[in-house]
Amino acid sequence: MIRVSGLHKSYGPLDVLRGVDLEVARGSVFALLGSNGAGKTTIVRILATLLRPDAGTATVNGFDVVAQPARVRESISLTGQFAAVDEILTGRENLVMIARLRRVAAPRKVADDLLARFSLTDAGGRPVGTYSGGMRRRLDIAMSLIGDPPVIFLDEPTTGLDPEARIEVWDEIQKLAGVGTTVFLTTQYLEEAERLADRIAILHRGTIVVDGTLAALRELLPPATTELVERQPSLEEIFLSVVGSAKERS
Repeated sequence: MIRVSGLHKSYGPLDVLRGVDLEVARGSVFALLGSNGAGKTTIVRILATLLRPDAGTATVNGFDVVAQPARVRESISLTGQFAAVDEILTGRENLVMIARLRRVAAPRKVADDLLARFSLTDAGGRPVGTYSGGMRRRLDIAMSLIGDPPVIFLDEPTTGLDPEARIEVWDEIQKLAGVGTTVFLTTQYLEEAERLADRIAILHRGTIVVDGTLAALRELLPPATTELVERQPSLEEIFLSVVGSAKERS
């Protein structure tokens, strides 16, 4: 679904991408890992036709990102690091607006179906400014699905979200993959990639240094040894347990 070969991109004297090669299979979740400034967002922007590469080739859904940008845009949807929603409009109005812009038939029905799918029906009539971070991100992803694009780019979709909201977004990403959507995910959270991705690549100093399944990546390190250790619950586990118990009592 996505092929990248020899991709280069510089900003003045700064070489951000130095010959990136990668492939993403149709209907899979591909996670691109890298530290801040590694070039993850630059790759996404090139694949989404928002930025031209200096050299190399890239195709999405069989279309060249430079020679056929309009066809690429018809095939994709992009969700950036911050939810691109109108806070004054309601959740339903946001969805209807995007459906009309994409000339989708029956925009109100599409909006109601997506609100139900993302458990936002009760909040659909409220201004988005009243939504939690997790609700905004779920609405943002719902908006990106209008028109059923075969490829979705999620650029660090859980940055700034609390543990509960992150898990909500993870669940939605898994559902997307379950219905055959190709998901290209960038993240700094290793647990996120470990939980969601069929294949993982690590971007370092402008090139892909590792690319493979989680099982293949584990083989790069010495075999695991068995040790008896006392494991304390993590703070995230404590948080989710306490919040979950409080919800059940309310």
